[in-house]
Amino acid sequence: MNSKLQWLRNTMSSLDMQGLIISNPTNIKYLTGIDAEGTLLLTRKDNIFITDGRYIEHVHSILTLYDEIIVYDIHDVSSDDYENFFMFCENVGFEEYYVTYADYKELIRKYKINNLVETEQLIERQRMIKDKDEISNIEKACEITDNCFSYILTYIKPGMTEKQIAEEIEEYYKQRTDGLAFETIVLSGENTSMPHGVPTDRKIQEQDIITIDMGCKVNRILFRYDKNILCRKCTRRNKTCL
Repeated sequence: MNSKLQWLRNTMSSLDMQGLIISNPTNIKYLTGIDAEGTLLLTRKDNIFITDGRYIEHVHSILTLYDEIIVYDIHDVSSDDYENFFMFCENVGFEEYYVTYADYKELIRKYKINNLVETEQLIERQRMIKDKDEISNIEKACEITDNCFSYILTYIKPGMTEKQIAEEIEEYYKQRTDGLAFETIVLSGENTSMPHGVPTDRKIQEQDIITIDMGCKVNRILFRYDKNILCRKCTRRNKTCL
């Protein structure tokens, strides 16, 4: 069993929690590496991932025997199976900050759980503590993003549109990383008053302030970079305006 799942099981034991239902896909990916729709169950004996049949092959390509995770096709799980997963479990945890009230009632109905208990963001708090591999990924994401910013300073010229610049940033990331952390924001002139605006066909003009908010993913680690720059007509590197 991987170290993150083992840590979680040890913590559950100290909290008198015999089972756990993990619905948040970010937490599932953190614990298992699985990036697919589904639910992760930690029962008394097993680690179980229930997913749509479309993702079964993909999930199996990620997991190893060492992970000790049993994968179920959701269409093969009967109502009796759901009831048996947490049989003899007095306290079963759930992610109260992610699950809606309707979902909460459905968990009780489907799994026949007597006592659902809040996890109080147990996994989220653990995610704040980075191991060596995660720190290395953060450093790599920082380096790539710094290089992307240096490149984009030489690329931007008056007459280009916000969309053109955003597309160039995204293409840079796609060639060097696992993709975007979020949709790239490039805004200029009067559009910079919108913190989360969407790039438009507005053309960059001389002396425009340009807001760039960009980020990438490197081995599941997300990195965000937010800068304002001053557009100049010359071809020298643009001056950061901070």
